[in-house]
Amino acid sequence: MEKMKVLVTGGAGYVGSVTVEKLIDKGHEVLVIDNLSLGNRNAIHPEATFVKCCIKDEKELLSSTIKDFKPQAIIHMAANSLVGESVTNPFKYIDDNVNNALTLIKLCIDNNIPKFILSSTANIFGNSDTLIDESHSIEPGSPYGESKYIIERYLKLISKYYPWFKHVIIRYFNAAGATKLFGEERENETHLIPLVLDVAEGKRDKIQIYGDTYDTPDGTCIRDYVHVEDIAQAHIRSLQDKIRNREYNLGSGKGYSVKEVIAATEKVTGKTIPSEVTSKREGDPAYLVCDNKKINAELYWIPKFDTLESIIKSAWSWRLIYPQGYDNYTLSYANREIVQHM
Repeated sequence: MEKMKVLVTGGAGYVGSVTVEKLIDKGHEVLVIDNLSLGNRNAIHPEATFVKCCIKDEKELLSSTIKDFKPQAIIHMAANSLVGESVTNPFKYIDDNVNNALTLIKLCIDNNIPKFILSSTANIFGNSDTLIDESHSIEPGSPYGESKYIIERYLKLISKYYPWFKHVIIRYFNAAGATKLFGEERENETHLIPLVLDVAEGKRDKIQIYGDTYDTPDGTCIRDYVHVEDIAQAHIRSLQDKIRNREYNLGSGKGYSVKEVIAATEKVTGKTIPSEVTSKREGDPAYLVCDNKKINAELYWIPKFDTLESIIKSAWSWRLIYPQGYDNYTLSYANREIVQHM
């Protein structure tokens, strides 16, 4: 694939930072736009150009930045993405997520940017006792999922009226893991694996298990975990010109229960993980696992990290290298490489 100029929104976030890293590794020129409300400045690859910009409130800056950079593709990852918060504050998610995406799509049309890749979510799907493929019924599990599905529909509509404009939708399941440089750190963590690792580090006393009476082998919810680097590679493969107006479900194709995640973390870290069963959370499906046959066949995408333990090990290794996370994380790219081999 030829080298491209790629704009990544949300490039200071968890998945965004790794996607930028892997784009640069492949020789692409990258511009990151992020307002840093959820992302971290130190998570932006030092070889990427960075413009701090709020899509919602700084449209003139956004427009001028795009005109100057002249990207050949936009990977849109910036979004409010907390499922629980979206239930209590749905208008924030419908307003910000949808309108910000529409702003970017219109700028693509106005500036003849031919490719738009949407980082979407498996939260658009409801419960299922079988693997979830692209033909699965759409039943968004939250206003967050609904906001992504609205954007998906608009992309399909705009691509119909502007045939030169191509889109790709990546609906990924549970992102996890880390690269040697970039990992998962949030002020208000809600994801299972980093929460369990918090217990291993002694930052939390125990992990809460929300219900153990689901119709699963051990009674706890089963989810599909996919490594963040594998997610990044799927977005990068979607840049190919021949990949047009497609949607892909992205996951490992394997399901692991909450108890299995805890056991795997104990094995990787050598730490005991105390747990406590509490009441179920409203809307939590028992089983959500991806059918990834389509993305395997069309993008030749096969997960590099194909076991739960390999995913957890990468996240744990990043924490050991950077125990303070992104605090004081201001080393140059070359120096970071040195630190990793000390």
